[in-house]
Amino acid sequence: MSAPRVQFQRLRPDAVVPRYMTAGAAGLDLVAAVDAPVIFAPGDRRAVGTGLAVAIPAGFEGQVRPRSGLARKLGVTVVNAPGTIDSDYRGEIVVLLINLGREPVALEPGERVAQLVIAPVAQAEIVEVEALDVTERGDGGFGSTGR
Repeated sequence: MSAPRVQFQRLRPDAVVPRYMTAGAAGLDLVAAVDAPVIFAPGDRRAVGTGLAVAIPAGFEGQVRPRSGLARKLGVTVVNAPGTIDSDYRGEIVVLLINLGREPVALEPGERVAQLVIAPVAQAEIVEVEALDVTERGDGGFGSTGR
């Protein structure tokens, strides 16, 4: 499969078009496009804009994922990880972050706040049936196969 062509549009002059930080990186770094530091008290959730819109080709999605350094060092992560950007969305990429740490955190303008992974998706054919096939597991849910 060839690499998809993903287009980005700057919605504000200070927006940073994402790039892969290493040759083997799976994610493109998303940067905060904010006018001033965004302060997160412990437990705070905030939407942080990137100042970018994106055109992802049909058959692909954008997965917004946490940056491991922010999560490990500061306790800041993506609330709805991974967040999904559908191929037909053309609004601003906004990252939903939460501070799970014990101290306030200030995210600065231009700081890398998340990563964007472009991944293939399939739309399933939906079929309503009267009954589902029987399996050994059956309706065993959370923890049914062990801790």
